[in-house]
Amino acid sequence: MDDQQLLRYSRHILLPEIGIEGQQKLNASHTLIIGAGGLGSPAAMYLASSGVGTITLCDNDHVDLTNLQRQILHRTASIGQSKVSSAQHTLAEINPEVRVIALNERIADERLLELVALADIVLDCSDNFATRYALNRACVQLNKPLVSGAATRFSGQISVFDFRLKESPCYNCLYPEESEGEEMRCSVMGVFAPLVGIIGSLQASEALKLMLGINTTLCGKVLLLDTLGMETRAIKLSRDLTCSVCSHR
Repeated sequence: MDDQQLLRYSRHILLPEIGIEGQQKLNASHTLIIGAGGLGSPAAMYLASSGVGTITLCDNDHVDLTNLQRQILHRTASIGQSKVSSAQHTLAEINPEVRVIALNERIADERLLELVALADIVLDCSDNFATRYALNRACVQLNKPLVSGAATRFSGQISVFDFRLKESPCYNCLYPEESEGEEMRCSVMGVFAPLVGIIGSLQASEALKLMLGINTTLCGKVLLLDTLGMETRAIKLSRDLTCSVCSHR
């Protein structure tokens, strides 16, 4: 690292758990983020500010006035732009050293596998079950760590599925696709603005720890947050040996 990088990342380097070697790991890492909305905004911003070398950001939506209450990557002047283009501009202002690959597309099937294969860590910042299940299957198939977050109304949750570990459960162990519940989109249910900021920031935190090899992640746990009562609860999650997605890996 040059002198400017040593200054930029000095507060990370001072941490014995990170240091120069750890920061270099972050600089060399590639993260895939699905969703540039409420969760993807803080997650991408903290990963960029932390110096993650490459961030691939996927979203096929455009910035709308209703997004600005919580999607802090975007500005009023961004209304009408693709979310990934708006996000790319914001992230470049935060840290021009980070390479941001902006994909204005809804990815699935072989394309999804291709992008997951290129990444070191995957963040699910989407807002629908179909994407979550597809992303989970791809990460299971390719043994890629997945950081999953969700938020609606005043409640959110986050978990880590690290498929490099044989004992790790998957998203389907938590919410089996065959018993899929009703979608609760924030466009209908509403969502408390700071909630997505908290959950998205936690996703960035867990992703950074995975990149650094810090073994205190939420793998095997689900962290639940109620911002109305400001209460947290962590529940254990074990691998389902009959899971239709991960039982044979």
